[in-house]
Amino acid sequence: MGTIPCDLRNIKAFVFDVDGVLSGNVIPLYPDGDPMRTVNIKDGYAIHLAIKKGFILGIITGGYTEAVRVRFARLGVQHIYTGSSVKKEDFADFLKKTSLKPENVVFVGDDIPDYEVMQQVGLPVAPADAAPEVKEIAAYVSPLRGGEGVARDVIEQVLKVQGLWMDEEAFGW
Repeated sequence: MGTIPCDLRNIKAFVFDVDGVLSGNVIPLYPDGDPMRTVNIKDGYAIHLAIKKGFILGIITGGYTEAVRVRFARLGVQHIYTGSSVKKEDFADFLKKTSLKPENVVFVGDDIPDYEVMQQVGLPVAPADAAPEVKEIAAYVSPLRGGEGVARDVIEQVLKVQGLWMDEEAFGW
């Protein structure tokens, strides 16, 4: 885990892309052509804990499979946008529904479709294997590759700075 070189005290929300962030870049396909994604269990724990701590979590992904919606809904994510063709439009909807300001949001993206949202948020983050253009505008590039714990890296750092890591709520689901 690296160290995010920003003031993390005002972060209130995390929004993640899926493919290349919460799932790796190499995705096997089912015979019908749907992608079979893998996810990092520690990312899942961190997402769930952040929600318990009162953070707002969102998913904005161009992909669509019901498995993605089910996985993140079960963790408590309430704002899930799949099949997002223009992510900045879904991000605007997310801000409207949550009454958040962009400066209070972390967005983790890895490729060109994430670029416009990353330009708007208070803390744009990229995995180590993100596209060069995305890494160029990220305030923090995680040392971890997509699908290998990027969400855990970012959430853990924010919760630690805000004094919300490793307290009584951390020891259960």
